[in-house]
Amino acid sequence: MQSDSFIYRFYYQWWKNIDKSIFTLIGLLFVIGLFFSLVSTSLIASDKLNTNSYFFFFKHLIYVLIGIFLIFIFSSLNPDRLYKYSVFLFFISFISLFLVPIIGIEVKGSKRWIDLIFFPRFQPIEVLKPFLIVVLSTILCSNNSNILFKYLISTILISIISLLLIIQPDIGQTLLIVFSWAVLVFTSGINIYILLAIFFLCASILTYLIFYVPKFDYIQARIFSFFNREVGTHNFQSDKALESITSGGFFGKGLGEGVLKNRVPEAHTDYIISVISEEFGVVAIMLILLLFLILIYMVFKKISFETNDKAKLILIGSISLILMQATIHIGVNIRLFPTTGMTLPFLSYGGSSIISTSILAGIILNLTKRKISQI
Repeated sequence: MQSDSFIYRFYYQWWKNIDKSIFTLIGLLFVIGLFFSLVSTSLIASDKLNTNSYFFFFKHLIYVLIGIFLIFIFSSLNPDRLYKYSVFLFFISFISLFLVPIIGIEVKGSKRWIDLIFFPRFQPIEVLKPFLIVVLSTILCSNNSNILFKYLISTILISIISLLLIIQPDIGQTLLIVFSWAVLVFTSGINIYILLAIFFLCASILTYLIFYVPKFDYIQARIFSFFNREVGTHNFQSDKALESITSGGFFGKGLGEGVLKNRVPEAHTDYIISVISEEFGVVAIMLILLLFLILIYMVFKKISFETNDKAKLILIGSISLILMQATIHIGVNIRLFPTTGMTLPFLSYGGSSIISTSILAGIILNLTKRKISQI
């Protein structure tokens, strides 16, 4: 009875202190993702895998349930414990990222995943991203070191991670974490000229790798084909995605009437926005974008009342990461950017992506609470 009473009090305190508006938006985005996972993967499972037509949906549901559990755990922690556990989990993920070139599995020329017994196709960078935000914020807010030293340490850390991602290769994730680091560094008050110098240095290194290192020929081909449709075959997916958005019009073709999910590999992950637009129209996409914008607005509104510098940086970094990832995903779908293979937070199918987004959501809910729950 005492145990039940403690669980009830703990849950009551958690629910009382949590920002219910942000929590509701996060839950709504996950539910929308589940719905579109159902309508976009049932035919893939039955036609291509010759298995239960709800195979992918049930896997997605399991990952979302795990994600909800993670949201509850990370949003319940005392902020000091959140920081400590995040640093520990960062190093675990960091070591996993180091292991990818050694024991990782190769898919379509890229080695980005590790097969675990309990988690096949585990992608370490996805789990590392939320904790990287916390670690970088901790470094930049440290009071025990010189400001230039803090920037140097954060630059070295992000350079090592970027190098490990480039080796895989995964340029999309590299750009995403470099952008997140740049946002945190800029927000912390670095001289704009120093930031621009670092930016041009990184851009120069990336340009050299793409155009002069044979391993990255495929990226060069994607860039050339992006600017010239007649060059190469890398436009197939993005062209089909754009055609689907156009053919869907304002209100879509109707539930189950879309064809993109059967014509483009990984449509339920990298091109979920196009699948949604084809069947439910541009109006559905506008509503989803509105939900993201409301979420971003509500988090930034909370930041304006926050007095702790570290919490401010973590919230800015977390919401910027979600915003940038969503921007890249949508940009690729409408041919604003070359193909990168980026999932849409909350909505796309993919275990590592859902877990990463859930941890970010848990951290955001933790630092936007009305009060601090002690566990």
